[in-house]
Amino acid sequence: PPSQDFPDASWAHARRYLFDEFERTKSPIAEEGLRQIQALYAIEAEINGLPPEHRHAERQARSKPLLAELQDWMETQRRRLSGKSDLGKALQYALGRWDALMRYLDDGRLSIDNNLAERLLRGIAVTRKNFLFLGSDAGGERAAIIYTIAETAKLNGHNPEAYITSVLDRMAKGHLASRIDDLLPWNLRPEAQAVAVG
Repeated sequence: PPSQDFPDASWAHARRYLFDEFERTKSPIAEEGLRQIQALYAIEAEINGLPPEHRHAERQARSKPLLAELQDWMETQRRRLSGKSDLGKALQYALGRWDALMRYLDDGRLSIDNNLAERLLRGIAVTRKNFLFLGSDAGGERAAIIYTIAETAKLNGHNPEAYITSVLDRMAKGHLASRIDDLLPWNLRPEAQAVAVG
């Protein structure tokens, strides 16, 4: 489980505990919690792909009031249930991480859950035995940086190998360190990368 220093900020995990409880017991309380969380996901489906500023504005106008209602509802239900019951634990899981679960409201770049990150990391997890041969902690840190760059390049429409080659080529040809932000995956167009490599 996530540590209390870095509480889990994924609504997918909070929803999963309620879903498991509903599947097992058909609890109307779990069903209502799932319905309310689904309303948040419906908003996210509508605003997916929009600029971060627009997502932030929509979340403030639409999701924030729903979350206030959900928190009140969860606290009321939690007081009625035994803390030892699975449903009580499911509600406490969300309430105990409430500040972290609300974080996505204040930053349009954040997602409501970490499902995308978990999907992207599956490929890395499959090869984790290879990490035994990196040689040192520093080697592992460098590998993590390269994986992060490659995956971020993919998310921004780049071929990771071509992107990294382009960036290294530009840096070798004297790209100014003070303008390194120009080479970040979201600032460098894939066409510009192709021209730089070709």
